[in-house]
Amino acid sequence: MDRFYEDSNDVSTIFFDLDNTLIQTRKGDSKACNKLVDVLEHQYGLPRDAAAESATTFLRAFRARPDDDTYAIDEWPTHLWRNSLPKNYRHIAKNVSDEWLKLRFHYLTLTPDVIDLLETLREDYLLGLITNGPSRAQWQKIERLGLRKYFDCLLVSGDLPWEKPDQNIFLEACKLLGVEARTCIMVGDKLETDIKGGKEAELGGTVWIPLHSDEMESDLPDFTIQNVTELPEVLPNSPKLKRSPQTSKIC
Repeated sequence: MDRFYEDSNDVSTIFFDLDNTLIQTRKGDSKACNKLVDVLEHQYGLPRDAAAESATTFLRAFRARPDDDTYAIDEWPTHLWRNSLPKNYRHIAKNVSDEWLKLRFHYLTLTPDVIDLLETLREDYLLGLITNGPSRAQWQKIERLGLRKYFDCLLVSGDLPWEKPDQNIFLEACKLLGVEARTCIMVGDKLETDIKGGKEAELGGTVWIPLHSDEMESDLPDFTIQNVTELPEVLPNSPKLKRSPQTSKIC
Protein backbone atom coordinates (compact mmCIF):
# COMPACT_ATOMS: atom_id res chain seq x y z
CA MET A 1 0.00 0.00 0.00
CA ASP A 2 1.27 3.49 -0.89
CA ARG A 3 1.93 6.05 1.82
CA PHE A 4 1.57 9.80 2.24
CA TYR A 5 4.66 11.84 1.45
CA GLU A 6 6.94 8.85 1.05
CA ASP A 7 9.87 11.13 0.34
CA SER A 8 9.19 14.32 2.27
CA ASN A 9 7.65 12.81 5.42
CA ASP A 10 5.71 16.04 5.75
CA VAL A 11 2.71 14.96 7.83
CA SER A 12 2.58 16.72 11.21
CA THR A 13 -1.05 16.36 12.29
CA ILE A 14 -3.87 13.84 12.05
CA PHE A 15 -7.50 14.92 12.42
CA PHE A 16 -10.03 12.24 13.29
CA ASP A 17 -13.77 12.10 13.01
CA LEU A 18 -15.45 10.55 16.07
CA ASP A 19 -18.62 8.62 15.25
CA ASN A 20 -18.16 5.47 13.19
CA THR A 21 -14.47 6.24 12.87
CA LEU A 22 -12.92 5.97 16.33
CA ILE A 23 -16.05 4.62 18.00
CA GLN A 24 -18.64 2.42 16.32
CA THR A 25 -21.66 4.58 17.14
CA ARG A 26 -24.24 3.01 14.85
CA LYS A 27 -23.24 -0.54 15.73
CA GLY A 28 -22.93 0.27 19.44
CA ASP A 29 -26.33 1.94 19.64
CA SER A 30 -27.91 -0.98 17.79
CA LYS A 31 -26.29 -3.47 20.15
CA ALA A 32 -27.53 -1.51 23.17
CA CYS A 33 -31.08 -1.50 21.83
CA ASN A 34 -30.95 -5.21 20.98
CA LYS A 35 -29.84 -5.95 24.52
CA LEU A 36 -32.65 -3.79 25.87
CA VAL A 37 -35.19 -5.91 24.01
CA ASP A 38 -34.15 -8.79 26.28
CA VAL A 39 -34.32 -6.54 29.35
CA LEU A 40 -37.77 -5.27 28.44
CA GLU A 41 -39.04 -8.81 27.88
CA HIS A 42 -37.48 -10.64 30.80
CA GLN A 43 -37.24 -7.91 33.45
CA TYR A 44 -40.35 -5.85 32.71
CA GLY A 45 -42.61 -8.41 31.07
CA LEU A 46 -43.17 -6.80 27.67
CA PRO A 47 -44.14 -9.16 24.88
CA ARG A 48 -41.13 -9.75 22.62
CA ASP A 49 -42.71 -8.02 19.63
CA ALA A 50 -43.67 -4.97 21.69
CA ALA A 51 -40.17 -4.77 23.20
CA ALA A 52 -38.55 -4.93 19.77
CA GLU A 53 -40.90 -2.31 18.35
CA SER A 54 -40.23 0.02 21.30
CA ALA A 55 -36.47 -0.28 20.87
CA THR A 56 -36.71 0.31 17.12
CA THR A 57 -38.93 3.35 17.61
CA PHE A 58 -36.59 4.78 20.22
CA LEU A 59 -33.45 4.29 18.15
CA ARG A 60 -35.03 5.86 15.08
CA ALA A 61 -36.07 8.92 17.11
CA PHE A 62 -32.72 9.16 18.90
CA ARG A 63 -30.73 9.04 15.68
CA ALA A 64 -32.96 11.69 14.15
CA ARG A 65 -32.46 13.97 17.17
CA PRO A 66 -29.75 12.91 19.64
CA ASP A 67 -30.28 15.90 21.92
CA ASP A 68 -32.79 18.60 22.77
CA ASP A 69 -31.46 21.39 24.94
CA THR A 70 -34.90 22.07 26.42
CA TYR A 71 -34.27 18.87 28.43
CA ALA A 72 -31.38 17.93 30.70
CA ILE A 73 -28.89 15.82 28.77
CA ASP A 74 -29.92 12.55 30.46
CA GLU A 75 -33.65 13.42 30.44
CA TRP A 76 -33.90 13.58 26.66
CA PRO A 77 -33.52 9.81 26.10
CA THR A 78 -35.99 9.24 28.93
CA HIS A 79 -38.49 11.40 27.05
CA LEU A 80 -37.89 9.41 23.88
CA TRP A 81 -38.33 6.10 25.69
CA ARG A 82 -41.56 7.36 27.25
CA ASN A 83 -42.88 8.06 23.77
CA SER A 84 -41.63 4.75 22.42
CA LEU A 85 -42.95 2.35 25.06
CA PRO A 86 -46.56 1.08 25.14
CA LYS A 87 -48.77 3.33 27.24
CA ASN A 88 -49.07 0.90 30.13
CA TYR A 89 -45.26 0.64 30.37
CA ARG A 90 -44.31 4.30 30.17
CA HIS A 91 -43.75 4.47 33.91
CA ILE A 92 -40.53 2.44 33.44
CA ALA A 93 -39.06 4.93 30.94
CA LYS A 94 -36.51 6.37 33.38
CA ASN A 95 -35.20 2.94 34.38
CA VAL A 96 -35.01 1.84 30.75
CA SER A 97 -33.23 5.04 29.78
CA ASP A 98 -30.66 4.60 32.54
CA GLU A 99 -30.01 1.06 31.33
CA TRP A 100 -29.76 2.33 27.75
CA LEU A 101 -27.08 4.87 28.67
CA LYS A 102 -25.13 2.27 30.62
CA LEU A 103 -25.24 -0.20 27.73
CA ARG A 104 -24.58 2.48 25.14
CA PHE A 105 -21.32 3.67 26.62
CA HIS A 106 -20.26 0.11 27.29
CA TYR A 107 -20.53 -0.63 23.58
CA LEU A 108 -18.99 2.70 22.53
CA THR A 109 -15.86 2.31 24.69
CA LEU A 110 -12.64 2.58 22.69
CA THR A 111 -11.32 -0.85 21.84
CA PRO A 112 -7.82 -1.76 23.05
CA ASP A 113 -6.45 -1.68 19.49
CA VAL A 114 -7.79 1.86 18.91
CA ILE A 115 -6.33 3.00 22.25
CA ASP A 116 -2.98 1.52 21.23
CA LEU A 117 -3.24 3.29 17.87
CA LEU A 118 -3.88 6.70 19.43
CA GLU A 119 -1.17 6.32 22.05
CA THR A 120 1.34 5.26 19.41
CA LEU A 121 0.44 8.08 17.01
CA ARG A 122 0.76 10.66 19.80
CA GLU A 123 4.44 9.87 20.02
CA ASP A 124 5.00 11.37 16.56
CA TYR A 125 1.96 13.41 15.50
CA LEU A 126 -0.35 16.08 16.82
CA LEU A 127 -3.86 14.64 17.03
CA GLY A 128 -7.13 16.52 16.63
CA LEU A 129 -10.76 15.48 16.91
CA ILE A 130 -13.26 17.23 14.62
CA THR A 131 -16.83 16.03 15.07
CA ASN A 132 -20.23 17.19 13.84
CA GLY A 133 -23.19 17.12 16.16
CA PRO A 134 -25.00 18.86 19.02
CA SER A 135 -22.55 20.20 21.58
CA ARG A 136 -23.89 18.39 24.64
CA ALA A 137 -24.36 15.06 22.90
CA GLN A 138 -20.84 15.03 21.49
CA TRP A 139 -19.16 16.25 24.66
CA GLN A 140 -21.07 13.64 26.66
CA LYS A 141 -19.43 10.96 24.53
CA ILE A 142 -16.03 12.62 24.77
CA GLU A 143 -16.21 12.86 28.55
CA ARG A 144 -17.87 9.51 29.31
CA LEU A 145 -15.40 7.69 27.06
CA GLY A 146 -12.34 9.54 28.40
CA LEU A 147 -11.20 10.84 25.03
CA ARG A 148 -9.67 14.20 25.99
CA LYS A 149 -6.30 12.75 26.91
CA TYR A 150 -5.66 11.47 23.41
CA PHE A 151 -6.05 14.79 21.57
CA ASP A 152 -4.28 18.12 21.34
CA CYS A 153 -7.41 19.81 20.02
CA LEU A 154 -11.10 18.84 20.10
CA LEU A 155 -13.68 20.70 18.00
CA VAL A 156 -17.44 20.05 18.13
CA SER A 157 -19.49 21.70 15.41
CA GLY A 158 -22.29 22.48 17.87
CA ASP A 159 -19.93 24.95 19.58
CA LEU A 160 -18.95 26.69 16.36
CA PRO A 161 -20.43 28.64 13.42
CA TRP A 162 -19.44 25.84 11.04
CA GLU A 163 -19.64 22.10 10.64
CA LYS A 164 -17.93 19.69 8.29
CA PRO A 165 -17.57 19.98 5.31
CA ASP A 166 -17.11 23.74 5.81
CA GLN A 167 -13.38 24.30 5.38
CA ASN A 168 -13.34 26.77 8.26
CA ILE A 169 -13.71 24.09 10.93
CA PHE A 170 -10.59 22.36 9.59
CA LEU A 171 -8.69 25.62 9.27
CA GLU A 172 -9.67 26.57 12.83
CA ALA A 173 -8.11 23.34 14.08
CA CYS A 174 -4.95 24.08 12.07
CA LYS A 175 -4.82 27.58 13.53
CA LEU A 176 -5.24 26.39 17.10
CA LEU A 177 -2.45 23.84 16.70
CA GLY A 178 -0.16 26.21 14.79
CA VAL A 179 0.20 23.91 11.79
CA GLU A 180 -0.23 24.37 8.04
CA ALA A 181 -3.19 22.69 6.38
CA ARG A 182 -0.93 20.98 3.86
CA THR A 183 0.76 19.02 6.68
CA CYS A 184 -2.51 17.64 8.06
CA ILE A 185 -4.63 14.67 7.09
CA MET A 186 -8.30 13.96 7.84
CA VAL A 187 -9.59 10.50 8.72
CA GLY A 188 -13.33 9.83 8.66
CA ASP A 189 -16.22 7.70 7.48
CA LYS A 190 -18.26 10.23 5.48
CA LEU A 191 -17.29 11.30 1.98
CA GLU A 192 -19.67 14.27 2.05
CA THR A 193 -18.29 15.79 5.28
CA ASP A 194 -14.91 14.40 6.34
CA ILE A 195 -13.36 13.81 2.93
CA LYS A 196 -14.99 16.63 0.95
CA GLY A 197 -14.26 19.08 3.77
CA GLY A 198 -10.64 17.99 4.03
CA LYS A 199 -10.24 18.50 0.30
CA GLU A 200 -11.85 21.94 0.36
CA ALA A 201 -9.61 22.98 3.25
CA GLU A 202 -6.64 21.85 1.14
CA LEU A 203 -5.38 19.45 3.78
CA GLY A 204 -2.41 17.34 2.82
CA GLY A 205 -4.51 14.22 2.48
CA THR A 206 -7.70 12.38 3.36
CA VAL A 207 -8.37 8.81 4.49
CA TRP A 208 -11.84 7.32 4.10
CA ILE A 209 -13.19 4.48 6.24
CA PRO A 210 -16.46 3.39 4.58
CA LEU A 211 -19.21 2.70 7.09
CA HIS A 212 -20.42 -0.25 5.05
CA SER A 213 -18.16 -2.66 3.21
CA ASP A 214 -20.43 -2.56 0.17
CA GLU A 215 -20.28 1.23 -0.26
CA MET A 216 -19.37 2.35 -3.74
CA GLU A 217 -15.71 3.06 -4.35
CA SER A 218 -14.73 6.70 -4.68
CA ASP A 219 -11.73 8.50 -6.09
CA LEU A 220 -12.35 11.49 -3.79
CA PRO A 221 -10.21 10.32 -0.83
CA ASP A 222 -6.47 9.85 -1.17
CA PHE A 223 -6.70 6.52 0.62
CA THR A 224 -9.44 4.09 1.61
CA ILE A 225 -9.02 1.68 4.52
CA GLN A 226 -11.48 -0.67 6.18
CA ASN A 227 -10.67 0.08 9.82
CA VAL A 228 -9.01 2.98 11.58
CA THR A 229 -6.36 0.60 12.94
CA GLU A 230 -5.06 0.25 9.38
CA LEU A 231 -4.08 3.94 9.33
CA PRO A 232 -0.34 3.38 10.03
CA GLU A 233 -0.13 1.47 6.75
CA VAL A 234 -0.55 4.74 4.83
CA LEU A 235 1.44 7.07 7.09
CA PRO A 236 5.07 8.12 6.57
CA ASN A 237 7.70 5.86 8.05
CA SER A 238 9.51 8.76 9.78
CA PRO A 239 7.17 11.59 10.83
CA LYS A 240 8.66 15.06 10.52
CA LEU A 241 7.17 16.71 13.60
CA LYS A 242 7.90 15.42 17.08
CA ARG A 243 5.61 16.38 19.94
CA SER A 244 6.35 19.58 21.84
CA PRO A 245 5.56 19.45 25.57
CA GLN A 246 3.85 22.84 25.19
CA THR A 247 1.44 21.65 22.49
CA SER A 248 -1.87 20.80 24.12
CA LYS A 249 -5.06 22.68 23.34
CA ILE A 250 -8.54 21.61 24.28
CA CYS A 251 -10.87 23.52 21.99
